Amino acid sequence: MKLVIRPVTRYAAKPWRMRLLLVAIGLLCSAPAGADDDLWPDLKEALFPGQTIVSGASFMHLTAPERAYDAAVVPVQIDFDAARMDGVKVRSLTLIVDKNPVPVAAVFHYPTDNLDPSVGTRVRVNEYTNVHAVAEATDGRLFEIAVFVKAAGGCSAPANKAPGEAEAHRGEMRLKRLAEEGRDGPLEILIRHPNFTGMQMDQLTRNYIPADYLETIDIRSGGKLVLSVEGNISLSENPAIQFRLPTGERGGIEVGVKDSNGRSYQAAWPIPPAS
Repeated sequence: MKLVIRPVTRYAAKPWRMRLLLVAIGLLCSAPAGADDDLWPDLKEALFPGQTIVSGASFMHLTAPERAYDAAVVPVQIDFDAARMDGVKVRSLTLIVDKNPVPVAAVFHYPTDNLDPSVGTRVRVNEYTNVHAVAEATDGRLFEIAVFVKAAGGCSAPANKAPGEAEAHRGEMRLKRLAEEGRDGPLEILIRHPNFTGMQMDQLTRNYIPADYLETIDIRSGGKLVLSVEGNISLSENPAIQFRLPTGERGGIEVGVKDSNGRSYQAAWPIPPAS
């Protein structure tokens, strides 16, 4: 089997986003791809050409269901153990669903003083695949970790609502604190957006729904950047982003979102109290 990497033109809206929208997959073979096909060596070279990536298993932990209940909404969590990071400061984190039509699901960017880059989100999974997370340190080193997920059909799965119905709540956002860890525990931003992939069919018209997805999510506290996310069609419908504030941060939360059709949405809240 040969993996052909080519630029994505169908979804690329801006040149500066080419790192996120770098690859689409064409499999040139006499038989369909199987569950054992390893696309990672070619993907790694396409996304991080000429760079060495080492295991981050000593301080990174990637959690996803072994068999997903819903391939269109697969929760993924990347946690970092600060006590084992040995001075590593993370500048960005790339989440890759190896066998998705557009493998890079999201790129998370952090401010230089971030101490806990742990994040979570929900992705689409198109077929049985490895899911990789690659952390880039401020000194340029790259660390990876992966899990295997059994799921199929997430990129073409019908939307929960028809395009017209989705419009009614598009751009609405909600902030919640994930309980258990008190005031400094993780927060989650929930964003109402259909995040259409371009591969889904309108069940009424039988026409394909044009791609319409979140491009950027910027999260700030007191005006200071906490997390910036580059999104893609591999994020689920109504995306969710889990993150942590710097310890002791008591400012409010401001979120700005832009999608692939040029729409912008903003929301702001005080930090919710611990449950």
